[in-house]
Amino acid sequence: MKRIYLSPPDVGPLERELLLDAFDSNWIAPLGPHVDAFEREFADIVGVPYAVALSTGTGALHLGLAALGVGRGDEVVTSTLTFAATANAITYVGATPVFIDAARDSWTMDVDLLEEELAVRGRAGRLPAAVLAVDLYGQCCDYERLLAVCESYGVPVIEDAAEALGAACGTRQAGAFGACAAFSFNGNKIITTGGGGMLVSHSKALIDRVRHLATQARDPAPHYEHSEIGYNYRLSNLLAAVGRGQLVSLDRKIERRRAIRQNYQASLRHLPGVEFLPEAHYGRSNAWLTCITIDARLLGATSSEIRVHLESHDIETRPVWKPMHLQPVYRDCPVRGGRVAAELFHTGLCLPSGSGLTPAEQANVVAAIADVPRHVPPVLAGRFAEGMARV
Repeated sequence: MKRIYLSPPDVGPLERELLLDAFDSNWIAPLGPHVDAFEREFADIVGVPYAVALSTGTGALHLGLAALGVGRGDEVVTSTLTFAATANAITYVGATPVFIDAARDSWTMDVDLLEEELAVRGRAGRLPAAVLAVDLYGQCCDYERLLAVCESYGVPVIEDAAEALGAACGTRQAGAFGACAAFSFNGNKIITTGGGGMLVSHSKALIDRVRHLATQARDPAPHYEHSEIGYNYRLSNLLAAVGRGQLVSLDRKIERRRAIRQNYQASLRHLPGVEFLPEAHYGRSNAWLTCITIDARLLGATSSEIRVHLESHDIETRPVWKPMHLQPVYRDCPVRGGRVAAELFHTGLCLPSGSGLTPAEQANVVAAIADVPRHVPPVLAGRFAEGMARV
């Protein structure tokens, strides 16, 4: 049986055609007509006027923070349940991340805990330089509430929308909130350029600043003149060509992933102890990854045992993000809450969700999951449940 991957690229003849166009035109550097068009087309989809294509989503977060003036000695409040790039970008500018637990009904930042954190810091006269909100597994934060809380304290918001292109909160697209938003085009994202990112904003001045920093902060002079430190973060015209082709099929990719999630829900509903990441009432997820949690006491197997069993069937799955406050490198950073994120990490699993997943492949995943309890001694599940009670 062919290996079933978690979220492989889904590319077609249009991407090849545009890539060859870039190659044949000899526009292969980090500038060119496909870069310009990719930025315009992407901004139109998100619903913002300005965008700058960059080499990674992490670079977009880094320069977004830098453009807002976040720097050494500052603190930035962010989600603990996220990929390390979110916290790393904060560290790159010399700031310290302050972690907030996840909300159980969305897995995104718990806005009540955020409000508590800002209230405490406001009374102490040490508000954070920014809040970096994370749209998780294709689902937006509750931006109506989050923005209202942050605005009441005068704290700017940056959106980490790396996993959420095409998702929505209310009637607005992911990326249309806050001072700026970062997207990722890594190979496993809903669209890919093989590697790349985009920063979008309603502010032309902010995007111009990021574009300057991303091109080694070169001054407008005939010779190479630099008045400040810059970075080499621009996206090549070749990769932008691939991105343009991917955007054309974005709606199809989203609908396919949502259908995959619905099929998992229908196919696994008979299994006790299996719950799905809820779709938040305030928005629409792009269903980038279908995520489940496992109650080992009911199913008779842990998420880890399911992952190992599926791997033995050549099916790739992945644990839910390990919370940042549990990572050795960030263990000394402040955190508010943390129990929900820790529980989701210990019980959660991401299932194969690529838009190219066939019905037969998905049926194989479902059958392998349903088969797990027969292969796990009940005593192991019991020990896991006892351990979870102490989390």
